[in-house]
Amino acid sequence: MQPLIQTHRWLEGLFTLVVMTSIIGWGMYCLLRRTEDPRLLIVKWILTALVGGWILWQIDAFGNSPASWYHVVVGLVGGLVMAAIWRRSIASVVAKPFSSLYDGGDVEVEPQPYYSVAEAKRKLGKYNEAIAQARKQLTRFPTDLTGQMMIAEIQAQDLNDLPGAEVTIHRLCAQPGHAPRNIAHALSTLADWHLKYTLDRDAAREDLQQIVDRFPETDLALSAQQRIAHLASTEKMLAPHDRQIYAVPEGIKNLGLRERTGATELAEADTDGVAADYVKQLEQFPFDFEVREKLALIYADHYRRLDLATDQFEQMIEAAGQPAKRITHWLNMLADLQVRHGAGYATVEHTLERILDRFPNTPAAQVARTRLSHLKLEFKGKEKTAGVKMGTYEQNIGLKQGGPRRY
Repeated sequence: MQPLIQTHRWLEGLFTLVVMTSIIGWGMYCLLRRTEDPRLLIVKWILTALVGGWILWQIDAFGNSPASWYHVVVGLVGGLVMAAIWRRSIASVVAKPFSSLYDGGDVEVEPQPYYSVAEAKRKLGKYNEAIAQARKQLTRFPTDLTGQMMIAEIQAQDLNDLPGAEVTIHRLCAQPGHAPRNIAHALSTLADWHLKYTLDRDAAREDLQQIVDRFPETDLALSAQQRIAHLASTEKMLAPHDRQIYAVPEGIKNLGLRERTGATELAEADTDGVAADYVKQLEQFPFDFEVREKLALIYADHYRRLDLATDQFEQMIEAAGQPAKRITHWLNMLADLQVRHGAGYATVEHTLERILDRFPNTPAAQVARTRLSHLKLEFKGKEKTAGVKMGTYEQNIGLKQGGPRRY
């Protein structure tokens, strides 16, 4: 029984020794990695072990006798030697919390690429050298977005090498790990270059279509579809460079300004087939919400068809990937049209409550609550405006000079 107890104690002591040795060894390894002079640190450890051993040996030499002044002297001498060995380290530990406020302490700086040299070369007109400097950084950070976009920009804008820029952008998009928004930015920039430098509408459309295909049913795809819908034709892009003068008949002075006319003005005036043009545009590009919004206003304010306007707004509101800001904007516009064209109180209330249901605890919801609290006053103001009667002479006062309108 006694041998078993002794064996158990021996194993327990061995385990404790191994654990303590491992902890001390790991601590020493970490200190060696963090120190600026590993050799000096090792020398300090050796001197510390020698001094500590000498102190223990002197104490053990008189271990059978009571403590005396000799022990005190040995401790003082050993302490002074230890202080001399570790004085710089002790001072560093004391001062470190204060110095770290200014120099950041021992926090390792995350490595990152620097393109200042490449930018300087580019400003000096040394474009090939600038690309070489950027690629030098990319050898260490091969997926860095800034460097690759810089190279593509120099190729497209400074070297007139759009095919090279296109290859750079496509390589970037093929790399894994890039955020969808960064990919969309790169492809959108490439589309801008195709339109600006080569007037290639088809190539720009392919670039934007890649965004739609890679990120379907997202706000990125929706923005790309909006841009595709508004890509100008080649003839229109060449128009600013064409100096030919066209004679415009006196009766149609506003021809050519139709696209710049505000939606409200279009709704109040004779549309001249604008609604039909918008319908054709939406048949080809159903996600052109700018045109759909204008068409809804024409349906409501010109044709007095609130049902058709409501259908247009519902298609925009229920489209996938719409941001909250745009949805609340359309719901508020729909509520405005409902009030303006005689919808009931309950209908308008339901429209505004949809904002509260979909986006609670947002500024838009707070605005909707405020409007709901004043909705009855809004309806009363509409009734008073509708109740004002004008004389027969004054009803057509705004049409006297312009002649009869066509509807």
